[in-house]
Amino acid sequence: MSTTIEGPDGKPRCRWCGAAPEFLAYHDTEWGFPVSDDQRLFEKLCLEGFQSGLSWRTILAKRENFRAAFRGFDIDRIARFTQRDVDRLLKDEGIVRHRGKIEAVVNNARMARELIEREDSLAAFVWRYEPDKSQLAEPQTVSTSTESIAMSKDLKKMGWKFVGPTTVYAFMQAMGLINDHVADCVIRSKVARARKGFKRPG
Repeated sequence: MSTTIEGPDGKPRCRWCGAAPEFLAYHDTEWGFPVSDDQRLFEKLCLEGFQSGLSWRTILAKRENFRAAFRGFDIDRIARFTQRDVDRLLKDEGIVRHRGKIEAVVNNARMARELIEREDSLAAFVWRYEPDKSQLAEPQTVSTSTESIAMSKDLKKMGWKFVGPTTVYAFMQAMGLINDHVADCVIRSKVARARKGFKRPG
């Protein structure tokens, strides 16, 4: 089976982006492009945690609801959430109402705040795990890596939750720590250029 599909412009794209209409824009403008903004990195880690056991389509469709419910994923604001906020979120039909995952976001915001105090930024910590090009597997052939296992382990040691190696690997793919667009995908070269010009934090 081909690893690509033809996009609306007639150019090849990663096959997965044809699975749902909302995937195309996400694939073309976000997935794989490098990110150094702490709020966006934190949001994505949280959303990948919510995706655990579900499809990304479910999460992407609810993303704006998640942003509203979690105050734009502002780390400091979420870190101050109380049990009342958790109870409010458990009644919010616009998001995934899973107590463990909701409580993990609040917990992880507190852990992120501590990490930022130590490291200056979440981005500085995250980008430390960018793999060496020579260590990369063929695009979209694995669901974990040495680096995602290491980041997951280190986050868990610091008290983070819902950050298993597969969740972290999906986060790394999306946030541009690796370029996992397949070789023939028209977006792969755009991501490569963005990564080349990207100033690594730290």
